[in-house]
Amino acid sequence: MPKNTSSDLQNQFANKAQAWSARFSEPVSELVKRYTASINFEQRLAPFDIQGSLAHADMLAAIGIISADDNAAIQQGMAQILKEIESNTLAWSIDLEDVHLNIEKRLVELIGDAGKRLHTGRSRNDQVATDIRLWLRHEIDLAIDLLQQLRHKLATLALEHAETILPGFTHLQVAQPVTFGHHLLAYAEMFGRDAERLADCRKRVNRLPLGAAALAGTSYPIDRERVAATLGFDEVCRNSLDAVSDRDFAIEFCASAALIMTHISRLSEELVLWMSPRVGFIDLADRFCTGSSIMPQKKNPDVPELARGKTGRVNGHLIALLTLMKGQPLAYNKDNQEDKEGLFDAADTIRDTLTIFVDMVGGIKVKPEAMRAAALQGFATATDLADYLVKKGIPFRDAHETVAHAVRACEDQGCDLADLSLEQLQAFHPSIEQDVFSVLTLEGSVAARKHIGGTAPERVKIEAQRVLDSGR
Repeated sequence: MPKNTSSDLQNQFANKAQAWSARFSEPVSELVKRYTASINFEQRLAPFDIQGSLAHADMLAAIGIISADDNAAIQQGMAQILKEIESNTLAWSIDLEDVHLNIEKRLVELIGDAGKRLHTGRSRNDQVATDIRLWLRHEIDLAIDLLQQLRHKLATLALEHAETILPGFTHLQVAQPVTFGHHLLAYAEMFGRDAERLADCRKRVNRLPLGAAALAGTSYPIDRERVAATLGFDEVCRNSLDAVSDRDFAIEFCASAALIMTHISRLSEELVLWMSPRVGFIDLADRFCTGSSIMPQKKNPDVPELARGKTGRVNGHLIALLTLMKGQPLAYNKDNQEDKEGLFDAADTIRDTLTIFVDMVGGIKVKPEAMRAAALQGFATATDLADYLVKKGIPFRDAHETVAHAVRACEDQGCDLADLSLEQLQAFHPSIEQDVFSVLTLEGSVAARKHIGGTAPERVKIEAQRVLDSGR
């Protein structure tokens, strides 16, 4: 078998764009190239890849691995590449597999050998792990801000409707009267927990893997703490094997995203129900709805319906990531390339959904009369009558039984408890007096629940203002 000449080797290298091509005797097939390439979906990492590379170059120059002139050239070249990325003029190549090699090739084109020295002391393994963390940290900050905006919209509407009566439901049956403001603040609480979860997740995202190299660290005397400080990381990853293969932080984010979408879905379900003409509690602005191609009267709540549906895809991304990681040995494996598309889509979905919901919630038109009329159905103040009897010294179980008899009588007569006369009410228990009628009103029912967490208008105003004051 003839030996390759130096000229042959140079030609082979020239014909193969991969950074590792000298090791192989034949090029990768076109199908495999497309199958394994990630450049089509990871271009969004490019600004963060450059950010990490600049910090790495600065560190290499500080410890004398590269010269100050090389560092200056790298800084200048990266600035040019960033402009090309922002103007969409950078030519991305699938032959170069990923965002890292595309940027590196362009850097070498611009500044020559200085660009080739940039990769000293690192690997694409720790490089991509750093890029993802930088990108995800940015996405988390955006999501937390959007969650706070949504909470403020809910609290503003709650303050406006602190006294608007709404039927509270269990099992979708009328249970007790609440205020619409109180109901909205329940979602403000959910989204507040979502923001807390993301903030906690961010602590584990904000650890620097760079310096772990391929899996074992590097023999160069690198200063990882310097890079961490430059990039705003709280600390460095403490084990090189774990640093390049860990995707716990991505799973945590997807779990947080799934909970955000679950809460969005619950709110969406109520918006859809409330907007139905059979309920008619609210109306959504036209820009969030669509019509029908055949039924001209229709106004469909497409945005909350679609958000409800998109919850499934975000839940799916969480399960996909968990499944991706469950069988992997240490350290980096090609499987991990599959971490990005689901993670990217989860972040995109919650960002777009929250952005739309901030606008949509702020434009909800409330119909108080319909809410009040619904609250008058289903004997919503029955529990208040039972509590009234307990305060008269009647054991709760006896009071409960007494009110159940009264409710059944009202059903037979087609009236509400508040419609019964004092004499009729006293027939169920002699302890009932004239003051019972203030208890049986919707307003009296909600006003009595003024403890922390209660639905009384005065409490709703306090809690709504608490939300509005948060995050300032």
